[in-house]
Amino acid sequence: MATFTSTLPDELLQRLADYAKKLSLPKNKLMENALDLYLEHLKRAEYIKSYKQAAQDEDILLVAEEGMDSYLKQIEDEAG
Repeated sequence: MATFTSTLPDELLQRLADYAKKLSLPKNKLMENALDLYLEHLKRAEYIKSYKQAAQDEDILLVAEEGMDSYLKQIEDEAG
């Protein structure tokens, strides 16, 4: 595991210390968990953004609709 050194505003550092004490966690573990959650949040936000952009792309929508038509036909054929 690598070592990381940084500075934080006093108020944020105090809040970190308060929550670490309240949760009985070392500050570094609390920071690790918080950073992991935040980075996952950013990843999901990028994913959502890409879907919103795709929803505006007529070529992608056409491919999706053609795929859905094919899928529905397959279901109908199997049920038939």
